Amino acid sequence: MKSIAALQAIVTATPFDGEPSNAELDAIETEMPLILADVDLLDAQIMTIDRTPTELDQQRIRRARRRVLAARRDLANRAATLTVSGGAA
Repeated sequence: MKSIAALQAIVTATPFDGEPSNAELDAIETEMPLILADVDLLDAQIMTIDRTPTELDQQRIRRARRRVLAARRDLANRAATLTVSGGAA
């Protein structure tokens, strides 16, 4: 089997070790509340995939959607705050 490796040194100058960088880990940590809220919403939706949602199911989905929206709002506000405070020097 032939290897499909890049022939140019520029492409292969920095080998990929398969591990996320510290900046990527920090970004994941920052977005973790949103990720968890999205997982909760998916769980609530998956539970009702093969049946008609009850009132309790609908409440669970509404609450999960509100948590997702709140997490997105908080993440956007944090980014906006960092942009404004970081830009003023």
